[in-house]
Amino acid sequence: MIYLDNAATTRPKPPGVAAAVVKAMEEWGNCGRGAHEDALSAAREVYALRERLAALFGCGRADHVAFTANSTQALNIAISGLLGPGDHVISTDWEHNSVLRPLYRLRAQGGEVDFLPADRQGRLDYGRLPALLRPNTRAVVCTHASNLTGDLMDLEKMADFAHKNGLLLILDASQTAGVFPIDMDRQGIDLVCFTGHKSLMGPQGTGGLCFREGLDIRPFAVGGTGVQSFLEHQPEEYPTRLEAGTLNSHGLAGLAAALDFLEETRLDAIRAHETALARRFYQAVRDLPGVRLYGDFTAPERAPIVTLNLGDYDSAEVADELAERFSVATRPGAHCAPRLHRCLGTENQGAVRFSWSWFNTEEETDAAAAALKCLAEEA
Repeated sequence: MIYLDNAATTRPKPPGVAAAVVKAMEEWGNCGRGAHEDALSAAREVYALRERLAALFGCGRADHVAFTANSTQALNIAISGLLGPGDHVISTDWEHNSVLRPLYRLRAQGGEVDFLPADRQGRLDYGRLPALLRPNTRAVVCTHASNLTGDLMDLEKMADFAHKNGLLLILDASQTAGVFPIDMDRQGIDLVCFTGHKSLMGPQGTGGLCFREGLDIRPFAVGGTGVQSFLEHQPEEYPTRLEAGTLNSHGLAGLAAALDFLEETRLDAIRAHETALARRFYQAVRDLPGVRLYGDFTAPERAPIVTLNLGDYDSAEVADELAERFSVATRPGAHCAPRLHRCLGTENQGAVRFSWSWFNTEEETDAAAAALKCLAEEA
């Protein structure tokens, strides 16, 4: 199988990731739930990972890295914990349902939401941001890169707008964490949500949020913490305040091993390789008959994603042909990005998404392009 569905989850994982998970399962106790050596070993390793992720994302404090099961959970914590009835939020048409549904729920609870619109090519008009501003606007919530088109958000413009108007900037880095540089302090990001199983190349079931000092985030879930057990409410101290229940420390061990690989290989080298493969594929298929591509391929940087349709064929039909006849794995459908599909006019057809990782090759990329060419010639 030629695996080109890395925007859903990267596969394979780097050497050592699975072994680290197994080792933790065999040797660690429960992080934060005891003073014996097995529990302390887990706690030390988990805290060390907080420190490494704080450094990776430019977060000033390791205790302001809170772990979750995924970025969806992190975004729910951020949105519900910082915003409430009466607050107005600005977001964009690029967003994944992990942002949209918490915002729609906020709206149902008495909040207000406006979306920076995308045009028929998926481009955002940043000049329209000031018109969305209201007296009760509290935050800008946006993705770093569209999971549908691969286009990158202009973070400089979003951060400049947010902070000139005293707003929080909450960033969904699901598609970029681990490949694109993120520096919260330098880029003016107040809170970053990330998942461990995509470009960070770790196990599923890992993720988290990093947030600047001074934010008051209400807990999304409350429960066991291993400390201050006689309190009737969640402890106030971070990260315990946001981490009710037992952590997935076994998965976090795998994420730490993935970070070892990323640091050894270097993020810039990974990004250059993935970008080159996506560009190679784009150039091979852009002129095929019946192929329509989505996204801005003139941009100097973009996530390693190429999304397209073939004629009027349903995207699932094209993906099935690619998988069954050519052993090429892609992702068809709506990609949990309904607003952008409506902008592109693909809400009924969906789209076929190809996405690359470090472990893909030129030979695989050429084979996928040849497979699409075969389908285009048959159409």
